[in-house]
Amino acid sequence: MAAPRAMPRREVWSRTREKLRSFPHLMAACAAEASAYGRCVAANTQGSKDLRKDKCANEFQALKNCFTVNAKKAR
Repeated sequence: MAAPRAMPRREVWSRTREKLRSFPHLMAACAAEASAYGRCVAANTQGSKDLRKDKCANEFQALKNCFTVNAKKAR
């Protein structure tokens, strides 16, 4: 079986740039979710506390879902 062909660098970088350009729009569309996630992280890392895995999982999932939905609309 032949090894998969590597994607040319130009294609990789152009796809990456395209995704990065859409990030400010996604962040604006998901401002409420991003804010809620940020508040959760800040509240759970004050002082000497470390952020524990899954502490802000619900907020993160809401932000991820918002990004996914809005990224699909932008295509």
